[in-house]
Amino acid sequence: MGDILEFPSQQAQGLAYLDRQLRVLLTAKGADEQLVDFAANQLTDMYAQLSESERYGFTVDLPAHLNEEERDSLYHQINAGLEGIRKENHALLVGMLAQLVLTQVRLFQHERPE
Repeated sequence: MGDILEFPSQQAQGLAYLDRQLRVLLTAKGADEQLVDFAANQLTDMYAQLSESERYGFTVDLPAHLNEEERDSLYHQINAGLEGIRKENHALLVGMLAQLVLTQVRLFQHERPE
């Protein structure tokens, strides 16, 4: 048997990108390791919740008289519409998630001993 190649999911790639960017940003602003780790952990936890919320499904009962081509067409149209909505919501939610993480970082800084 040959080698197996594994690729991270789109969510895993997105989280890794956000984690790297957050760490670079906070380090560049002079944050210490404890603060950077706190922020990254908050981001990871919230992004996992966001990813879970995007796993949805539903059933559509199609009329019996539709042929296979019509069913396939409806299936693809519905999937395309849902994916468009998911992408728009994802972008909005990631922005809100970033604001929440930064708010928690500020609170963490304020609450920890000096």
